[in-house]
Amino acid sequence: MADSGKFTLRTLLWGLIIPLIIGFLIAIWGPVIRTSLMNYFGMGSPIPHILSFGFAQMVIFGIPLFLGLVWNKWAGGASGFLMGSLYYLAMAGYSTVAYLSFGQTWNFFADAGLVAYIPVGILTGYIAGALNNKSFSFKRMLGASLTAVIFAGLLQFFINYFYALEPNRNMTLGDPLYAFFLVMLPNIIMGILVPIVARISAGSELSHP
Repeated sequence: MADSGKFTLRTLLWGLIIPLIIGFLIAIWGPVIRTSLMNYFGMGSPIPHILSFGFAQMVIFGIPLFLGLVWNKWAGGASGFLMGSLYYLAMAGYSTVAYLSFGQTWNFFADAGLVAYIPVGILTGYIAGALNNKSFSFKRMLGASLTAVIFAGLLQFFINYFYALEPNRNMTLGDPLYAFFLVMLPNIIMGILVPIVARISAGSELSHP
């Protein structure tokens, strides 16, 4: 019988290379598409945010969530660090340049609200993996997933509310309920969809080891 713990090229491909590629593509896709969506739906609509940054977050943090559920907490946490770091760098760079284009100089690389994406990514994958503990039960996967994304979302909102750089913090303080909705909705959607994908994937692996 093959050693399931053996490190192979397939492990490297799915554990590192593919998450990096997907993370990069999604991180740049959100900011690019956001402008056109805002022009179409209007500034006050939540749809541009959900379909751009929200969608990007679902894919970025869906990777560690998936790996935590089907692999283990360490794979989830490590990939969460990787994905969270990529998203932090992408968003900090985008925000710094965007505000600079309006004549405002802000160093968003020092924004706690954006740095928070790193621990949020780690906790999403780690908590899901720890609570699921390699179970193939869909109910347990769903419970572990929703618990992980809810606590990660609460951490993100707390940091945005109290410690984010002034522009981001002001947006949260301006309408806390709306800001909370924008943080939590993508997380909840991700927390439901990823266990479905994970269970299908796990079922496939069980049928075809």
